[in-house]
Amino acid sequence: MEFETVACIAVICYVIGAICKAINKFPDKLIPVVVGIVGGGLGILGLYVMPGFPADNILDAVAVGISSGLTATGVNQIYKQLSKEDE
Repeated sequence: MEFETVACIAVICYVIGAICKAINKFPDKLIPVVVGIVGGGLGILGLYVMPGFPADNILDAVAVGISSGLTATGVNQIYKQLSKEDE
């Protein structure tokens, strides 16, 4: 269940990052910070709510959540770089 948990947090953070991107007044440089914080919060929530969560204490849960949230930013950047035309 560990991969599914991390993937769920990453997908939720990706959507939140996309919403931030859609808000024109929201600075792009803050999106990774937002998804990292949201991921950390979801990691804490997952520790207490999800059976089989890949952490057994709050610090590990925050670390799992933040890394899962920042994965969403990395996935977005990989997609952007691969779909970019060669100049």
